[in-house]
Formats: sequence, C-alpha cells, structure tokens
Amino acid sequence: MRELTDFERHVIEEKGTERPFSGEYHLHDAQGSYVCKRCEAPLYLSEHKFNAHCGWPAFDDEIQGAVKRVADGHRVEIVCAQCDAHLGHVFEGEYLTEKNTRHCVNSVSMVFKAKSEIDGLIKHQFATLGGGCFWCFEAMFTQLSGVISVRSGYCGGDEASANYNAVCSGMTAHAEVVHIEFDPEVISFKDLLAVFWQGHDPTTLNQQGHDVGPQYRSVVFAHDEEQSQLANQMIEELTQAKVWSRPIVTEISAFNTFYAAENVHNDYYQKNGEQAYCQLVVRPKVEKFRAAFADKLK
Repeated sequence: MRELTDFERHVIEEKGTERPFSGEYHLHDAQGSYVCKRCEAPLYLSEHKFNAHCGWPAFDDEIQGAVKRVADGHRVEIVCAQCDAHLGHVFEGEYLTEKNTRHCVNSVSMVFKAKSEIDGLIKHQFATLGGGCFWCFEAMFTQLSGVISVRSGYCGGDEASANYNAVCSGMTAHAEVVHIEFDPEVISFKDLLAVFWQGHDPTTLNQQGHDVGPQYRSVVFAHDEEQSQLANQMIEELTQAKVWSRPIVTEISAFNTFYAAENVHNDYYQKNGEQAYCQLVVRPKVEKFRAAFADKLK
C-alpha cells in the first residue's frame, strides 16, 4: 500500500476535501485511467471524465465494481471498493451529460496512468484470505511470482470495528486477512488457494495454534461466483483425498469491504524477524511454504 502524506491522509482516510480548482486533475484530459492513490485499484477511464465547471475532476461513469456508494444522510459518498479510500461524492439529476451522473472526485485521491500502464493493471485480480495471524500469510504470499501486492487487514465486519485492538477482542465480525492483488496470467486463484490450504490448519474452528478467537477463523472471502465455486470444489477434493483426519471448517463468504490494517503490520516478518513470535510461529510456516512451492517463488 502506498505511503500517504499528511494531506493525502486527511482526504483519503479522514474524508476531507481539497480546495476547488487546486487539484492536478481538475482540467486534465490525457488518455488513460485514474487509479486509487492508496491501493492503485483502477477507478475511472479517461472517457468517463468531463468538465463540470465545479472545481474538481468529474466523471459520469466508473469502471464496473470499482466504486462503492455510501449514503451519509445528506450526500452520497463514493469510496474505492477495494480499500475504502474516500474519493468524493456522487450527484445525479444535474443533466450535465447523457448519463446524468457526476462523480465529484478529489484529485489527491487518485493517480493517473497512461493507457499503456493500465492495460495490464485492469487484468489484475484480488483474493482475500484468512487463516490465523495475517503476519504469517503476508510473509508467504509476498514471495510468489505473479503476486503484485499483499496487504494485511480485516474483513467481515464494519468500519467502526476495523482496528487491531477491537478485532483482537474477538467481539467483532472481522477476520484477520491478507488482501492479495495478483496477475492471473502468471499465477491462478487456484494456486493461491493451494498456498492457503498448506499455510494453516483448516480443520480447527476459530483457532490457529495458540491464536484463539473468531478473528483467526479459516475463511475465503470470494470476490465472485467463480472464486466461490473453486474454493468449494477444492474443499470437496481435499476432503475426498483425506488430507486431514478432521473435517474442513473453512468458511466461504462473499467479499464486501477490505479494511487495511495499521501501518505497523505491513511487512511485519521482514521488519521483525528476530521477534519471538516470528521465530517460533511465522518462520517455520515460511520455511515449509518455501520448500513446498519453490517453483512458484519470485
């Protein structure tokens, strides 16, 4: 995840607003796409953009599934569907274009990419998986060829409880997860699931080793029906193969919103490898993973 400046955090995380006519994309008209400043998920195409004379970049459409609407009682906020970054607000009924919609977006919430840069990015897909402490999975998945980024965070609950202290209480609906951006032409979702199954024990309910609680449950948050079907198919195959003596209890749920974890959790094993937990828990899992998937490492 991109490191943000203080002003970028003010807009993207605290739902602030940049001054009108001050943003770099206000009158920008190059051909390409606009991606989320925080997670680089594609949001808008240049053909969606128009001059609304409002002081902020305006779009009358979005890339399908890229933007989520959140009604706040007065206006409708728009956020990145992948990381929940604040973009701005959406307005309808102004008749400024045939689509009768205006996404009023802060320039600081976006990054422009030329068409040549975005063609590959739009092909990227996402996987969101939970199976114990996210430090372990992050350390494994980041080493795979075809994996673009891995972010630790929370999924399954609401925004108010999406923080480490709340989630560790076991009283939220969240699971600790890794949110993986990957290139399906290099590595498949099935390959990621193979690492997922090997990287934890999917037969222990709400527990991985000494980490106990529903936040440590085994779960696949499927981004579409294909992912859901594939995960269920693999569970059936693993069950028939009797890989484990006990039943698999992995939950398959529809993905909703991923909430990024606090910055201290990013690259945790890499930065804290000598810590006792990393030596006793994370390191053995990483070494086992590297031996099992040597042909898929970067």
